[in-house]
Amino acid sequence: MSEVNDINLNKKIKEEVTDYWSSRAEIFNELKIQELNSDMRGRWLKELQTYLPAKKGLKILDIGTGTGFFCFLLGAEGHDLTGIDLTEKMILEARKSSSILGISAEFYVMDAEMPDFPDNSFDAIVTRNVAWTLPDLKKAYEKWHNLLKEDGVLINFDGDYSRENEQQKLPENHAHSKITQEQWSAYEHLKTELRPISNPRPAWDVELLKSAGFKEIRLDEQVGNRIYSEINQFYNPTPIFTIAARK
Repeated sequence: MSEVNDINLNKKIKEEVTDYWSSRAEIFNELKIQELNSDMRGRWLKELQTYLPAKKGLKILDIGTGTGFFCFLLGAEGHDLTGIDLTEKMILEARKSSSILGISAEFYVMDAEMPDFPDNSFDAIVTRNVAWTLPDLKKAYEKWHNLLKEDGVLINFDGDYSRENEQQKLPENHAHSKITQEQWSAYEHLKTELRPISNPRPAWDVELLKSAGFKEIRLDEQVGNRIYSEINQFYNPTPIFTIAARK
């Protein structure tokens, strides 16, 4: 594929991602507030604390923050949070929730592959279900490495969504029950575009992280069993993994 075609596909995929999440922003935010006020809060915090340095006041970047779930979770623990997302409607919802919850964080509309911050800015980068949507994951990991301070940590929760099995039957109150057929079709189309330009994960992530200069790479493919220990409205039927690494 030519460089021009690569650029055009990259742009097209990002436009589709933005359109999809723009259509879901308000309902998605409602779900994340519910999740923040449920047992899921403690489960996610425990997983994050496995990798974060055990001190307050860390400067943390949440990439693909959505409506700010990780920012509010970690901001309430005394850390300094910045959240970025490609979708403006998500950022607007995050800012509203920040005011309502009384948890301060900075939120910006920004491309996950090209976060516009100086190098060596953050003690940690966290991200959840975002990397799979990036058409140039190699570029993203290289940029994220540069943004971290020396010995800073990247914590990525994700799944190989473009290769996931067909959706299984979920409870009537599940978040996906509110997704329209048009949204489902857009999601499935996105997967067909991303699948040919990615490799099976998380093995691919390990290779890319090493190439980007990360060290002490830790992989956990059982995290989903702990986070989603019962099938409820928050349940994710796609196996997820944690991949963490240091600069």
